[in-house]
Amino acid sequence: MIDTAQLVQFLFFMIVFLFSLSVHEAAHAWTAEWFGDPTARYLGRATLNPIPHIDVVGTLIFPAIAFFSGGLLFGWAKPVPWNPLHVKDRRKADIWISAAGPISNVLLLALFLLAIKGLQSYHMAGGVIDGTMLEPLWRMCLMGAILNTALAVFNMIPIPPLDGSWILPHFLPSGLADAYQQIRPYGFLILIACFYFGVLSGVLRPFIQIVQWIIAG
Repeated sequence: MIDTAQLVQFLFFMIVFLFSLSVHEAAHAWTAEWFGDPTARYLGRATLNPIPHIDVVGTLIFPAIAFFSGGLLFGWAKPVPWNPLHVKDRRKADIWISAAGPISNVLLLALFLLAIKGLQSYHMAGGVIDGTMLEPLWRMCLMGAILNTALAVFNMIPIPPLDGSWILPHFLPSGLADAYQQIRPYGFLILIACFYFGVLSGVLRPFIQIVQWIIAG
């Protein structure tokens, strides 16, 4: 049975989740345009408005099921398209456009941690957080720090179609890179298997623990 407290917690989570995903996808779009490709902007994706980025299953249904079932919070937005014909250096553009999303999540993580430390200092100085307007901000900052850690690390895993899978081939010998590309059609199945057997949680856990230690410290 879902109670009111859970619904409120889920609302806070979705606000942070949609904001973080929107920054992630907009970062891809902005970087593509910086390299000379306006495709994402023409499609309305170079925006922090979450609506153009929402994938109904990956952004809404899957996270809701995971949240209320107590499973690993796992979700995605619609990928931002870009046209390599519009850029001069395909390799450089591919690397930076792909990395822009996770980098944006690392920057958001830093901002959330700064906000948390500021609220902690306020509390240590005698300020009240619980039961005030600052309590929702505190909760969302905690969620934001953990969530953006997970988004940054998860998306850098080199399993298609994650961002890391577009970066890794550029650092492999040509023969190995070609062989690696052969797994791309099966990437989602590999992800599901990693999710089911706990590989994803095992990869994420150490990074989340480090962030939790920073918060507690």
